[in-house]
Amino acid sequence: MENYTYNSVMLQLEGLNVSKETMYPLFLFFLFSYLFIMVTNVGIAILVFCDKNLNQPMYLLFCNLPFNDVLGNSILVPRLLIDMLRPPSERIISYYECVVQAFIAHMFGTTTHTVLMIMAFDRYVAICNPLHYTVIMTNKKMIKLTVSAWGVPFILVGILLGLTIRLNRCRTLITNPYCDNASIFMLSCESVFINNVYGLTFTVFLFTGSIGSIVFTYTKIALVCLTSKNKSLNSKALKTCSTHLVVYLIMIFSGMSLIVLHRFPQYSNYRKLSSILFHIIPGSLNPIIYGVQSAEIRKSLAKLFEPKKILPSK
Repeated sequence: MENYTYNSVMLQLEGLNVSKETMYPLFLFFLFSYLFIMVTNVGIAILVFCDKNLNQPMYLLFCNLPFNDVLGNSILVPRLLIDMLRPPSERIISYYECVVQAFIAHMFGTTTHTVLMIMAFDRYVAICNPLHYTVIMTNKKMIKLTVSAWGVPFILVGILLGLTIRLNRCRTLITNPYCDNASIFMLSCESVFINNVYGLTFTVFLFTGSIGSIVFTYTKIALVCLTSKNKSLNSKALKTCSTHLVVYLIMIFSGMSLIVLHRFPQYSNYRKLSSILFHIIPGSLNPIIYGVQSAEIRKSLAKLFEPKKILPSK
């Protein structure tokens, strides 16, 4: 017979089920990945804001991604590392901390979509309307795009979690390495029909809007490149758009893998690992892809590391 504990403030995280042989290599991998994410993302954001040559809409909008990656991983990875060193019975988290963690985790995934959508719009304007780019992409427009990229996810995720926290809880085990919306509402013995309907609608709306905007903007860009004889324009479009598209595909592939694995309970350990990699992989690759592909960022980095000339004393 199942034991029920109603509205307990303390919950237990199931965490990752790994053997002792793989625990420490996995721990080190997560630790170094987190340090790498922090250094590269914070570093590239500081570089963009400090270098006047990089104070362009494309790079300023991109800075939303490093901030999102740092926030999303900081709420997840440190707690995960601590829990890996604890026995399962001591992986305790308060309900309120769990809700905050779930909110940030869903904000991370949703904001990644919206930020890449506004970056696609920026590329569309730059390539399809280059003469009007400075008129369209003003500072005011960038602020509006940034606010919408964070505001829309905040409202959508707020409703998502709001529907969950209204439920009474009769269980205490979070069957996940970290808290998310599904793992919290599964603690309830009440009907979660509304939660499932809104969650499905939320996911369909997000993916439809995200994929639709990317397909629309890239179709327009492709048509411009095919009809244009300007090799310089086509080369610039190929470089900037390929970078953006690679980042988007990495995010989509990571998210789709997680959704697919949710449908196969027998692969729960792979699902748990995939949910962590969904945060770590994009956060690690985004600054590398933009740093390597962007000539402006490479030049700015080269200036930092080139030896300064010392003037001879008279």
